[in-house]
Amino acid sequence: MRRLFTVLLLLATPLRAEDVAGDFDYFVLALSWSPNWCAIEGDARESPQCDPSAGFGWVLHGLWPQYDRGWPDYCRTDHRNPTRSDTAAQAGLFGSAGSAWHQWNKHGRCSGLPADAYYDLSAEAYGRITRPEVFRKLDNPVRLPAAVVEEAFLRDNPALSADQITITCRSGRIQEARICLTRDLEFRDCGADVVRDCSLEDALFDPIR
Repeated sequence: MRRLFTVLLLLATPLRAEDVAGDFDYFVLALSWSPNWCAIEGDARESPQCDPSAGFGWVLHGLWPQYDRGWPDYCRTDHRNPTRSDTAAQAGLFGSAGSAWHQWNKHGRCSGLPADAYYDLSAEAYGRITRPEVFRKLDNPVRLPAAVVEEAFLRDNPALSADQITITCRSGRIQEARICLTRDLEFRDCGADVVRDCSLEDALFDPIR
Protein backbone atom coordinates (compact mmCIF):
# COMPACT_ATOMS: atom_id res chain seq x y z
CA MET A 1 0.00 0.00 0.00
CA ARG A 2 2.82 2.40 0.87
CA ARG A 3 4.49 1.70 -2.49
CA LEU A 4 1.21 2.36 -4.33
CA PHE A 5 0.79 5.65 -2.45
CA THR A 6 4.32 6.69 -3.42
CA VAL A 7 3.70 5.94 -7.09
CA LEU A 8 0.44 7.89 -7.06
CA LEU A 9 2.17 10.80 -5.36
CA LEU A 10 4.90 10.87 -8.01
CA LEU A 11 2.34 10.78 -10.79
CA ALA A 12 0.46 13.67 -9.22
CA THR A 13 3.61 15.79 -8.78
CA PRO A 14 3.78 18.57 -11.41
CA LEU A 15 6.81 18.91 -13.63
CA ARG A 16 9.66 20.88 -12.13
CA ALA A 17 10.12 24.28 -13.73
CA GLU A 18 13.46 23.10 -15.13
CA ASP A 19 11.66 20.36 -17.07
CA VAL A 20 9.48 22.78 -19.02
CA ALA A 21 10.70 23.51 -22.54
CA GLY A 22 11.03 27.23 -23.23
CA ASP A 23 11.15 28.23 -19.56
CA PHE A 24 14.60 29.73 -19.00
CA ASP A 25 16.29 33.10 -18.46
CA TYR A 26 19.26 33.28 -20.81
CA PHE A 27 21.72 31.29 -22.90
CA VAL A 28 25.28 30.16 -22.32
CA LEU A 29 27.23 29.79 -25.55
CA ALA A 30 30.01 27.28 -24.89
CA LEU A 31 32.96 27.26 -27.29
CA SER A 32 35.37 24.35 -26.97
CA TRP A 33 38.97 24.45 -28.18
CA SER A 34 38.92 21.27 -30.26
CA PRO A 35 42.61 20.25 -30.08
CA ASN A 36 42.47 20.29 -26.27
CA TRP A 37 39.21 18.35 -26.17
CA CYS A 38 40.71 15.78 -28.50
CA ALA A 39 43.77 15.41 -26.28
CA ILE A 40 41.62 15.02 -23.16
CA GLU A 41 39.00 12.59 -24.47
CA GLY A 42 38.21 12.87 -28.17
CA ASP A 43 41.19 10.87 -29.41
CA ALA A 44 40.32 8.00 -27.08
CA ARG A 45 36.80 8.03 -28.49
CA GLU A 46 38.15 8.11 -32.06
CA SER A 47 35.86 11.07 -32.66
CA PRO A 48 35.70 12.30 -36.26
CA GLN A 49 36.15 15.78 -34.77
CA CYS A 50 39.76 14.83 -34.05
CA ASP A 51 40.68 13.71 -37.56
CA PRO A 52 43.79 15.72 -38.54
CA SER A 53 42.08 16.78 -41.76
CA ALA A 54 39.19 18.41 -39.85
CA GLY A 55 41.16 21.48 -38.81
CA PHE A 56 38.79 22.46 -36.01
CA GLY A 57 39.64 25.30 -33.63
CA TRP A 58 36.83 26.79 -31.55
CA VAL A 59 33.82 24.55 -32.10
CA LEU A 60 30.38 25.00 -30.65
CA HIS A 61 30.03 22.78 -27.62
CA GLY A 62 26.49 24.02 -27.21
CA LEU A 63 23.92 26.77 -26.78
CA TRP A 64 22.52 26.09 -23.32
CA PRO A 65 19.28 27.46 -21.87
CA GLN A 66 20.09 28.72 -18.38
CA TYR A 67 18.26 29.97 -15.31
CA ASP A 68 19.61 32.87 -13.30
CA ARG A 69 20.70 30.04 -11.02
CA GLY A 70 20.87 26.51 -12.38
CA TRP A 71 19.79 25.15 -15.73
CA PRO A 72 17.25 22.83 -17.34
CA ASP A 73 18.15 19.71 -19.27
CA TYR A 74 16.46 16.82 -21.06
CA CYS A 75 13.18 18.73 -21.14
CA ARG A 76 10.03 17.17 -22.51
CA THR A 77 9.05 18.53 -25.88
CA ASP A 78 6.45 17.81 -28.54
CA HIS A 79 8.95 18.61 -31.29
CA ARG A 80 10.39 15.67 -33.19
CA ASN A 81 14.01 14.68 -32.82
CA PRO A 82 16.41 15.59 -35.61
CA THR A 83 17.15 12.93 -38.20
CA ARG A 84 20.61 11.56 -38.87
CA SER A 85 20.89 13.79 -41.92
CA ASP A 86 19.87 16.78 -39.75
CA THR A 87 22.64 16.14 -37.24
CA ALA A 88 25.17 15.28 -39.95
CA ALA A 89 24.53 18.72 -41.45
CA GLN A 90 25.60 20.28 -38.13
CA ALA A 91 28.96 18.48 -37.87
CA GLY A 92 30.87 21.52 -39.12
CA LEU A 93 29.45 23.61 -36.29
CA PHE A 94 29.45 21.14 -33.39
CA GLY A 95 32.45 19.08 -34.47
CA SER A 96 30.49 15.89 -35.16
CA ALA A 97 26.99 14.66 -35.81
CA GLY A 98 27.06 12.86 -32.45
CA SER A 99 27.79 16.09 -30.62
CA ALA A 100 24.99 17.87 -32.50
CA TRP A 101 22.56 15.14 -31.44
CA HIS A 102 23.70 15.25 -27.81
CA GLN A 103 23.31 19.02 -27.62
CA TRP A 104 19.77 18.83 -28.96
CA ASN A 105 18.85 15.97 -26.66
CA LYS A 106 20.20 17.55 -23.48
CA HIS A 107 19.84 21.28 -24.12
CA GLY A 108 18.02 22.02 -27.35
CA ARG A 109 14.79 20.45 -26.13
CA CYS A 110 14.72 23.02 -23.33
CA SER A 111 14.81 25.94 -25.76
CA GLY A 112 11.19 25.27 -26.72
CA LEU A 113 12.22 25.34 -30.39
CA PRO A 114 12.05 22.66 -33.06
CA ALA A 115 15.41 21.04 -33.72
CA ASP A 116 16.03 22.89 -36.98
CA ALA A 117 15.25 26.24 -35.36
CA TYR A 118 17.51 25.40 -32.40
CA TYR A 119 20.36 24.57 -34.76
CA ASP A 120 19.75 27.77 -36.73
CA LEU A 121 19.80 29.81 -33.52
CA SER A 122 22.99 28.05 -32.41
CA ALA A 123 24.66 28.93 -35.70
CA GLU A 124 23.52 32.54 -35.37
CA ALA A 125 24.88 32.80 -31.83
CA TYR A 126 28.18 31.23 -32.89
CA GLY A 127 28.43 33.66 -35.78
CA ARG A 128 28.00 36.67 -33.52
CA ILE A 129 31.22 35.86 -31.66
CA THR A 130 34.59 36.68 -33.14
CA ARG A 131 36.90 33.78 -32.31
CA PRO A 132 40.43 35.13 -31.87
CA GLU A 133 42.50 34.15 -34.90
CA VAL A 134 45.72 34.31 -32.91
CA PHE A 135 45.14 30.82 -31.53
CA ARG A 136 44.82 29.33 -35.00
CA LYS A 137 48.34 30.55 -35.78
CA LEU A 138 50.06 28.43 -33.12
CA ASP A 139 52.56 25.89 -34.45
CA ASN A 140 53.41 24.23 -31.17
CA PRO A 141 51.75 23.65 -27.78
CA VAL A 142 52.11 26.61 -25.42
CA ARG A 143 51.46 27.21 -21.76
CA LEU A 144 49.72 30.43 -20.90
CA PRO A 145 47.57 32.07 -18.22
CA ALA A 146 43.88 31.36 -18.76
CA ALA A 147 43.34 35.12 -18.44
CA VAL A 148 45.16 35.57 -21.76
CA VAL A 149 42.41 33.63 -23.54
CA GLU A 150 39.73 35.80 -21.96
CA GLU A 151 41.64 38.95 -22.89
CA ALA A 152 41.82 37.79 -26.51
CA PHE A 153 38.05 37.35 -26.68
CA LEU A 154 37.47 40.73 -25.04
CA ARG A 155 39.85 42.43 -27.46
CA ASP A 156 38.19 40.92 -30.52
CA ASN A 157 34.64 41.45 -29.24
CA PRO A 158 34.58 45.08 -28.01
CA ALA A 159 30.95 44.90 -26.82
CA LEU A 160 31.78 41.94 -24.56
CA SER A 161 32.71 42.60 -20.91
CA ALA A 162 34.61 40.48 -18.41
CA ASP A 163 31.40 39.70 -16.48
CA GLN A 164 29.91 38.14 -19.62
CA ILE A 165 32.56 35.51 -20.33
CA THR A 166 34.29 32.81 -18.35
CA ILE A 167 37.20 30.57 -19.34
CA THR A 168 37.24 27.02 -17.99
CA CYS A 169 40.08 24.53 -17.71
CA ARG A 170 40.21 20.76 -17.50
CA SER A 171 43.13 18.40 -16.90
CA GLY A 172 45.55 21.32 -16.97
CA ARG A 173 44.36 22.54 -20.37
CA ILE A 174 42.18 25.40 -21.56
CA GLN A 175 38.78 23.81 -22.03
CA GLU A 176 36.14 26.33 -23.05
CA ALA A 177 35.11 29.94 -23.45
CA ARG A 178 31.56 30.35 -22.14
CA ILE A 179 29.73 33.51 -23.13
CA CYS A 180 26.40 34.59 -21.68
CA LEU A 181 23.67 35.85 -24.00
CA THR A 182 20.11 37.06 -23.63
CA ARG A 183 17.33 35.15 -25.33
CA ASP A 184 17.80 37.68 -28.14
CA LEU A 185 21.50 36.76 -28.33
CA GLU A 186 22.79 40.02 -26.87
CA PHE A 187 25.64 39.96 -24.37
CA ARG A 188 24.61 39.86 -20.70
CA ASP A 189 26.26 39.18 -17.34
CA CYS A 190 26.67 35.55 -16.38
CA GLY A 191 24.99 34.08 -13.34
CA ALA A 192 27.14 33.31 -10.31
CA ASP A 193 26.96 29.56 -10.97
CA VAL A 194 28.31 29.99 -14.52
CA VAL A 195 31.36 32.04 -13.57
CA ARG A 196 34.11 29.49 -13.08
CA ASP A 197 37.14 31.40 -14.25
CA CYS A 198 40.17 29.17 -14.55
CA SER A 199 43.02 30.55 -12.46
CA LEU A 200 45.83 28.52 -14.02
CA GLU A 201 48.90 30.51 -14.99
CA ASP A 202 50.34 27.71 -17.15
CA ALA A 203 47.35 26.11 -18.86
CA LEU A 204 48.29 23.99 -21.86
CA PHE A 205 46.99 25.13 -25.23
CA ASP A 206 47.46 22.72 -28.13
CA PRO A 207 47.72 23.94 -31.73
CA ILE A 208 45.34 22.95 -34.50
CA ARG A 209 46.51 19.67 -35.99
